[in-house]
Order: sequence, then structure tokens, then C-alpha cells
Amino acid sequence: MNPRDRSRNRTGVLEPLLDDPDPAIRVHAAYALATATDPHRTVRSALGTQFAVEQDPIVRAALVLAIAEAARAHPHVPTTAWMCDRLRDRTQAPEVRLAAAMGWLCLTDEPAPDDLHVAVNDLATDERAHAMDTLPWMTVAGGFGETGLRRCVREMLHPERPDPVGYDDPWAPRP
Repeated sequence: MNPRDRSRNRTGVLEPLLDDPDPAIRVHAAYALATATDPHRTVRSALGTQFAVEQDPIVRAALVLAIAEAARAHPHVPTTAWMCDRLRDRTQAPEVRLAAAMGWLCLTDEPAPDDLHVAVNDLATDERAHAMDTLPWMTVAGGFGETGLRRCVREMLHPERPDPVGYDDPWAPRP
């Protein structure tokens, strides 16, 4: 079996899990699908289709991050604009808007526009940052007493802010 067929088989197993009744399963299916080889953009299309019908704000945020990750691996300029549109759409849940901001920042080298700074600073509350830590992307990004969202915001939008104490010391005890 050639590698493309193996990838198609794996995505074929994972795509139905985007409709699973358990939100955690849907989140993890999106996370796994985001890493799939997707030269024909079928995975990104499946993620986008699910985003259009998904009701759970955390799952919707996961789908946005998965779409961004898929677009990062297989560049797609319209996806960058789609991220910006989700960020600016005030009818979207705050978690979705924050995920879109992080996705946009990962997909472009452009300086963050003022409205992105304002939206992220307004939406990135401690409560929301902890809620979003259930997303695998944020779990991986966090550490040393800092949620994944807080670390992403600090590194992407406020690089002048210092790392948390002990951040650069791999032997430092974690809080």
C-alpha cells in the first residue's frame, strides 16, 4: 500500500469521529486529523464542514485550530483570511475568536492588527484560558504555571514580556 492510500485510510477512520456525541472525542479527532497528510485538502474540507454544524464552543475552537494546522502544513491563503473573519465575527464564541487569532498568527508573518490585539486582550480571561487548556494544542503550549493560551498570547503578541520564573530552567520545579 502506498503512503497516500495509508493516509486516506487513517483519515477515513477519523473523520466519522468528528460527529461523535462526546465533545472530547470530536476535539481529539480534529487534533489527529490536523496532522494528516492532506494534499487534496479533503481533511481541511471535512474540518470546515464540521465547523459549520458544530454547536459546542470548545469543539468549534478545536476545529479552528485544526484548520489552521492543516493550512500551515499545506498553505492555503484563503484559510488565513477565513481565520481573520472568524476573529472579527462577534457572533462567534470567544473561544472560537481566540482560536482564530492564534491560527491567524501562525499562518502569517504580517504584524498583528490593532483589532486583533484588542480582541485577544479582551477575550483572553483566566477562566477562558483554563477552559481552552482542554484543547490539545493549548495543553502542549502551556507549562511552568502558565496556560497554553496565556503563553501563546505572551509569545505571539507580547514578546517583550519576560518568561515566567523558572521557564528556561528544565530542572526548576513546576508549580
